[in-house]
Amino acid sequence: MAAGRRTAWDPLAATAGAIALLMTVLYLWLIGRQGGQAVAWFVGGTAAAGLLAAYGVRRAAAHRVGALAVAGTIMIVLGVLGILSIGLPLLVAGALALTAALRSPGRAPDPASSS
Repeated sequence: MAAGRRTAWDPLAATAGAIALLMTVLYLWLIGRQGGQAVAWFVGGTAAAGLLAAYGVRRAAAHRVGALAVAGTIMIVLGVLGILSIGLPLLVAGALALTAALRSPGRAPDPASSS
């Protein structure tokens, strides 16, 4: 791959989405093995964040930056809440999603940098 050449998809967003969806499945599996009941809002949050990140994989997707920003924020919040179990991978995924959003060429310019 030549330097400066960008693919049509973003590996950071893909990795973030894959981690979030994998952690959703792992959480359900772990809770099931322990005989407990999964917390619906946690499962819904991780699944929604994973799907939003997956949507943001395509660089040409409309509202890509917003989807990745929301996904990253959800993952970081849930990562902090779940830090004693599956939180660390969610924190990493959230950081990847936010980095992908910040690196997007279509995002709005920073007003502080235009002075």
